[in-house]
Amino acid sequence: MKKLSLRTRVLTGTAVAATIAAGTFGAVSASAAPAAAAKADAANKNVVQTNHLTIEAAAKAADAALDEAKKQNQRVSVAVVDRNGNTILTMRGDGAGPQSYEAAEKKAFTAVSWNAPTSELVKRLESAPTLKDIPGTLFLGGGAPVTAKGAPIAGIGVAGAPSGDIDEKIAQAGVAALNK
Repeated sequence: MKKLSLRTRVLTGTAVAATIAAGTFGAVSASAAPAAAAKADAANKNVVQTNHLTIEAAAKAADAALDEAKKQNQRVSVAVVDRNGNTILTMRGDGAGPQSYEAAEKKAFTAVSWNAPTSELVKRLESAPTLKDIPGTLFLGGGAPVTAKGAPIAGIGVAGAPSGDIDEKIAQAGVAALNK
């Protein structure tokens, strides 16, 4: 084995020491950063808390909507989304058409986004026709917002009945079930 020069050994040793020191510093810094950031957020009130439906509440609302659809002899899909428009659950009722699944999600998203039933939002299209161009929305009757203390926390969308009015009555049955 060839013996390394003193200069090569010193440079190699220095590089190894620097690498170890940098790794240690990085690990210590990385573990300290979240605590410091959390403290700053709490001190500056940069944290917002929002209300969300539980999965149990979403399932209760969807079940109530499907029960109402069955009473009305309608084959529909029901979707429940959270305040941010993320799907909590979607249930496709027996015999519901393939288009109803996605339409129900879009109606729920639209209702929670504007905190209004989608049948009301359809009327707004007369004065603002470009609203319908917003991605992920569907301006047809069948979406109903769920509120807590006047603020939207979820949306329920129903699709598959022959009219949006029927879809919306079914969605409202889901909202009503949450108030029992």
